[in-house]
Amino acid sequence: MNLEEYFKRIGFHGSYEKLDLATLKLIHKQHVMSIPFENLSIHCGEKIIMDLEVIFNKIVRSSRGGWCLENNFLFGWVLREMGYNTTTLGSRVFYSTVNDFGPDDTHLINKVVIDGKAYITDVSFGVSSQVWEPLELISGKDQPQAAGVFRLIDKGDMWVLEKTGRKPEVVNPEFASSSLVNRKETKQIYGFTLVPREADHFFETNHTLQTDPSSLFTNKSICSLQTPAGFRALIGWTYSEVTYKPVEGVDVLDLRDIPDDEIEQILKENFNVKLQKKLKPENKKACYTI
Repeated sequence: MNLEEYFKRIGFHGSYEKLDLATLKLIHKQHVMSIPFENLSIHCGEKIIMDLEVIFNKIVRSSRGGWCLENNFLFGWVLREMGYNTTTLGSRVFYSTVNDFGPDDTHLINKVVIDGKAYITDVSFGVSSQVWEPLELISGKDQPQAAGVFRLIDKGDMWVLEKTGRKPEVVNPEFASSSLVNRKETKQIYGFTLVPREADHFFETNHTLQTDPSSLFTNKSICSLQTPAGFRALIGWTYSEVTYKPVEGVDVLDLRDIPDDEIEQILKENFNVKLQKKLKPENKKACYTI
């Protein structure tokens, strides 16, 4: 494992001698534009293992993406190798179905301190909830990004990440009432504490998320990649291209269903993902919006 291979994977060609915010912002954005948020291993009969060597080989050397327990684990290693003051944190995802945060830390993020200021980095939430740059850890401050306005709020017992987005404009009439379309202007994404976590804190979660029949990730095959104008996503057989139009105050959603024999081509051409094993797309009922 080495930084040069990782930087080549994300298309970063600059100097990384200076451990400043500008460099952190750049590699964060390059990561989300180059490496998909995806759980396809589960639907290819592969096991997802929280081991840095395994993750590095998968994501950096084998043109794959991963979910947060892979992507953010890898990103934390990169930041430490570069010399950034980095702490791993655990967060609980907000579920709109129960209007509450999950009981366990199922999402891994990293905190970085630069010149006495703390930032949250997260390169692996995907779709419209994906931040492109680190968020300053300051309560209540509006932090506008391409996807909308993000806010970190100190609630006392935990910090909460929320986002105010734009109205969805669905191009295809047959998808106008799709459950994949998010219609909440402001939504909570996850909550976290500042308690440092080691990798083993997530081992049981890593196993449960890919085996539990009620897990979102066993019920849906997901692949999402950020683009300069928005993002692309393949959820089961539904492919979407989303374009952010902040001036008009809308996100334009172009969705279509993909036949089985075109799935592999879509993954290669639009996500640069090359699978070793045959994917069995899945899109069972589960609360998930793009």
